[in-house]
Amino acid sequence: MSDEQALLQVEKLTKKFGDKTILNEVDLAVPKGKVIVILGPSGCGKSTFLRCLNGLEEIQGGEIILDGDNLTKNKVSWQKIRQKIGMVFQSYDLFPNMTVIENILLGPLKVQKRDRKEVLEQARQLLDRVGLADRGNDYPRQLSGGQKQRIAIVRSLCMNPEIMLFDEVTASLDPEMVREVLDVILQLAKQGMTMIIVTHEMNFARLVADEIIFMDKGQICETGEPENFFTNPQTDRAKQFLNILQY
Repeated sequence: MSDEQALLQVEKLTKKFGDKTILNEVDLAVPKGKVIVILGPSGCGKSTFLRCLNGLEEIQGGEIILDGDNLTKNKVSWQKIRQKIGMVFQSYDLFPNMTVIENILLGPLKVQKRDRKEVLEQARQLLDRVGLADRGNDYPRQLSGGQKQRIAIVRSLCMNPEIMLFDEVTASLDPEMVREVLDVILQLAKQGMTMIIVTHEMNFARLVADEIIFMDKGQICETGEPENFFTNPQTDRAKQFLNILQY
């Protein structure tokens, strides 16, 4: 994939906490409409990498370029950038005192200053897409974990982002709730949403990814198409990682 095709281009991204290097000159190109899945052991820097892309962590080196706009060289408003780079976390972070629909409308109305009628229509369409059309007036406490996570995805989509980041969105869910959330992400992939996904769900990664990125110790060790990565990993570290998961 050439740099010219990249919606998001990351060059030599470096992140440190004190003297400890968490990300060491990471390069990544994400073409529009493609799904990149990042795999790797816990603590290898996957989640920190996503947080850097969204301006939630300061970086100590490198560049992040979104649709030709250099986010690290130019003085940018991360509040505005986060409207283009949506992110869904392990925790749903829904406001408990607000209904589902109020949670979804908050960003588009307060931050983007959009027309309420237009946003409400979009929110209802998105709720219908994720199978929660009848839950708009419910409060978060009335929802299951899987339903809350689907609402968090809808809330982010309602900001009309150019790219979505998913950070272990099923990690805190019971096994039976995992599938309903992954199905929503699969649907987004089929509709052409550009995504970077961090997950430990290997079967899902194999199914949804256009490209697998394998990270260890803050670096990208291997990249490849899903089938090639899972059946014929090229590095000893990736082989070790996949072998452990089989037991």
